[in-house]
Amino acid sequence: MGDSKINKPKPSNVGKPAARKKARKFLLQAMYQWHITKTPINELEKQFRTDFDMKKADIEYFHDVLHGIPKHVSELDKYIEPYLERRVDELDPIELSVFRIAVYELTQRVDVPYKVVINEAIELAKLFGATDSHKYVNGVLDKLAQKLRVMEFKQKGKGSSETLLSKEESPKQEPSK
Repeated sequence: MGDSKINKPKPSNVGKPAARKKARKFLLQAMYQWHITKTPINELEKQFRTDFDMKKADIEYFHDVLHGIPKHVSELDKYIEPYLERRVDELDPIELSVFRIAVYELTQRVDVPYKVVINEAIELAKLFGATDSHKYVNGVLDKLAQKLRVMEFKQKGKGSSETLLSKEESPKQEPSK
């Protein structure tokens, strides 16, 4: 007959705001571990899927970003560096992981509005980072998003995302090149 994967329904949590939020928390932990231990990404993914209850997380999103960041890490760091007050390698590993997730989303996941990217990064920094790291993350990403998402800024207006409510992603769009 046909390929069973074609008719396979998507998990109900794909793209849902709460599922993406949970996936980002796991991503931050995985990216931190990758940065510190250099564990291969496939091994990290297997470990997280085995050791943590990821049933309520957006697994497709987790997989995409987890595998995408290492492939683009040099490019992501080059985007971040001009907006930092220090070198990328001097950043706290948590802040660095937050930045990499956010910049990956800004550059590779155009289905995620820039305001959501910034707001979610702020929330991760508040949850896992140093006391005021969320302010630093907000300032850097707000400036960077203006460069990476020019059309979105023109359409929606600019301003700090600190006060935004965490609205989640719109339907997935093809990345523009």
